[in-house]
Amino acid sequence: MQLFPFGHATHPQWQMAAGLVLAQVRAQMALHGYAAAPTLGLLYITDHYAAAAQDILDHLGAELPEVTDWAGTVGVGIASSNVEYFDEPAMAVMLCALPSDQFRVFSGVAPLAASFRAHTALVHADAATPDVAELIAEMADRTATGYLFGGLASSRSDVVQFAVGGNGNLSGHGHAGGVFRGGLSGVAFAEGVQVVSRITQGCQPVALPRSITGADGNLVTELDGEPALDVLLEDLRLSLDEPQAAMATLRTTLVGLTQASEDVVGRTGHFGSDVVVRHILGLDPRRRGVAVANKVDEGMRLAFCRRDAEAARADLVRICAEIREEFEPEELPLAAAAALATPDPLAPPSPATSTMAGAIYVSCAGRGGPHFGGPSAEMQIVRRALGDVPLVGFFAGGEIGRKNLYGYTGVLTVFR
Repeated sequence: MQLFPFGHATHPQWQMAAGLVLAQVRAQMALHGYAAAPTLGLLYITDHYAAAAQDILDHLGAELPEVTDWAGTVGVGIASSNVEYFDEPAMAVMLCALPSDQFRVFSGVAPLAASFRAHTALVHADAATPDVAELIAEMADRTATGYLFGGLASSRSDVVQFAVGGNGNLSGHGHAGGVFRGGLSGVAFAEGVQVVSRITQGCQPVALPRSITGADGNLVTELDGEPALDVLLEDLRLSLDEPQAAMATLRTTLVGLTQASEDVVGRTGHFGSDVVVRHILGLDPRRRGVAVANKVDEGMRLAFCRRDAEAARADLVRICAEIREEFEPEELPLAAAAALATPDPLAPPSPATSTMAGAIYVSCAGRGGPHFGGPSAEMQIVRRALGDVPLVGFFAGGEIGRKNLYGYTGVLTVFR
């Protein structure tokens, strides 16, 4: 698979930003190793451009007639290789060269046809949609692997999604132009489109997993047969006799939850992808319980964890390293190995040394550069750890990985 052309730009006028993006992708399409005949366009815009969503989609479709399908959404921030755009008008585009029979764009107006055998799917969703978590789980059940990746659109103005297929409109769209509000949309991929995806929750477990042996709604009353509050204080080495110190630690402490049949902590010592991380809402001294931001049931597994910049950075590097291990051959020619070991930061990725065609990164709007120490710091970590791979994405109001809806999470997906 050839490298996916991509471009990104910021400008007060969307027409100027689009012109800069088009210049970038056209220049790459003329280079050896990049796709010259892409079929699927991924478009992400910041909410500054939300009111002009239809005009932007129409313009890009007219300028790139060879691209028959489009998908994407809006975010309070968007991402591309090595850069994050927050609180400024910007757009990012990646053009994917995929066989037309190996993917289908879908939306709430034109759902995925039952005849298409989906293997995985990129999903964009509106957080205001009723029962959105259940709809995401149902969509996962429609894929052979049960694996979705994507996120909830985030916007301070209009919440829009892009979904255009085939001849400009999906069957059932009528006179719609491909810009939608509400529900789910995205791209389903057949087995021939190979992706590797990892989830980073930015957390490090601080204690061994426990079984929930007592629960009442959102309140965990017992862990391994002991009062939950006592276990929390023991695991974190805290005392309520020193409330200020205890509260300072509790503010950065969360819980990782999963079902009894699933591992909380994976072989690397980090949370597995089935774990959902939720905040601690409060303590109940009378019942010796711990209230968490999720309904809990007896039999579930729980581990206390911390979330801070150091933990988030380490976990992000971990998933990038795992993906690189999936892609890089066990033995490389000496020249190729040297190129990977000391990459030129200004050089484009080399088709001779990379089997990654492109990547999509969806991160929480509460993460981004400031959480990692500076402007664009999150994407710079991804680039250093993963390599210089064509990448676009957005900062979401909730992240989708497998069948779950997460928060404060990053979902990185790479096309093989």
